[in-house]
Amino acid sequence: MQRGSADILKENMLGDLEGGMLEYIMVGKFLVDIKRELGGENDKTMKVVELKKVEQENRMIEEFVQEFRRIARGSEYEVRLLVKEFKKGINRMIRRKLMEAEILPKSIEQ
Repeated sequence: MQRGSADILKENMLGDLEGGMLEYIMVGKFLVDIKRELGGENDKTMKVVELKKVEQENRMIEEFVQEFRRIARGSEYEVRLLVKEFKKGINRMIRRKLMEAEILPKSIEQ
């Protein structure tokens, strides 16, 4: 019996997980990566899923911005929705400081 590419991929990913070569804190990210590898969903749909799940967590804001931009590229999201997802993903303390700022930033760089 010949094994399919999905079986081989599954075996490889499980081996990498067990060997410590892959590490997933969130099951959602793991599922997104599997779907991307298997081609189960189109690229735009995957980017929307990723945009809704990406969070800054304990990373520096610069790292979060780079990842957010990478995911947003090609998502065809409206600017208004991108801003909403970006705000949702940033660290709560940073979000609070931005809301309390006298002059609101008009771009990610600001």
